[in-house]
Amino acid sequence: MAFEFQGRYSPEAMAQTRAFFKTLSERDQRRFAALEAARLGWGGITYVAELLECSTLTIQRGIAELERLPDDPAAGRVRRPGGGRKKKDSVPAGT
Repeated sequence: MAFEFQGRYSPEAMAQTRAFFKTLSERDQRRFAALEAARLGWGGITYVAELLECSTLTIQRGIAELERLPDDPAAGRVRRPGGGRKKKDSVPAGT
């Protein structure tokens, strides 16, 4: 017989957690989900993934990021260098 996480957030706490989660950047969402899952213990990853509607792999990636946090090369950045939409060339129209 396997043990499963039995604790649940109250409906109010669930709504607040989801609302806060949606305000974070992708990296911060991963790390927040990882912290919540670790705080809840056994079964926390599955519960948090369902609560926040994210993948368990996302949470596992967040856990890995937290483990190497002191040596975080992306500290202060939201995207990796070169990431994101490229700037449009400033060539005048009709030339």
